[in-house]
Amino acid sequence: MTSATEAPVQTGIQDGIGIVALNRPDRFNCLSSAVIAGLDEALARFEDDRKVRSVLLLARGKHFCTGADLDEVLDVRRERGRLGAFITDGQRVLRRFELSPLPIVAAVNGLCLAGGLELMMACDVVFAGQSAQVGCQHARYGLVPGWGGTQRLARIVGSRRALDLMFSGRWLKADEALAWGLVNNVVDDGALVREAEAYCADLAKKNPDGLAAMKQLCRNGLDGSLQEGLDMERSVVVDALMSENVSEGLAAFRGRRKPLFR
Repeated sequence: MTSATEAPVQTGIQDGIGIVALNRPDRFNCLSSAVIAGLDEALARFEDDRKVRSVLLLARGKHFCTGADLDEVLDVRRERGRLGAFITDGQRVLRRFELSPLPIVAAVNGLCLAGGLELMMACDVVFAGQSAQVGCQHARYGLVPGWGGTQRLARIVGSRRALDLMFSGRWLKADEALAWGLVNNVVDDGALVREAEAYCADLAKKNPDGLAAMKQLCRNGLDGSLQEGLDMERSVVVDALMSENVSEGLAAFRGRRKPLFR
């Protein structure tokens, strides 16, 4: 890792993988303004680095993230403007995760709750440890999700399940989160980071422009009608198929070799 040990967000680059680590284990990696800014800066750095082909989000300590820093929430809610800025910044950075051309993979250990769940849902692919638990516990304390939780949760699991999870405040075990589609893979706790890193390493071998196009189409297509999505797909795919990386992929197919994408 390249950042200071005490930094709330650590970053590093390893074999084409941009690694982002939440680093507040003493606070269960709760999300403060400093953490949100650190996530924003990390993604900006990786997007500007041609060596980075994918991003791995993980957490130091026993738990992935238990939500927003409520001490900071108590402070900023004294002024409506500061509270609005706190919510806006969180929404903006999580939306940036969704719109980034880089594939973003999360490795979730321990508890992933409230704001942690909102952060996890903004990632593209999620690996969870067998003992991980995820939930939206805002209702337990009279709160309301503000960093996209009400919107992304319903889009991922459907409105009935989303409302059940938000109303009840209960936690899902990893296997149940997998069945609901909240996570993609459940692995042994000890293999969590290794499995997620291997997935990211495989992404680094693929056409980065193609992956970015897939992500753009998938994310943006949800905002309109099916026909609007198809029109967007046609436009993006025509440009993508004319690229040098596609020429390399087709040449590799014909030559029965592995492609070397730039």
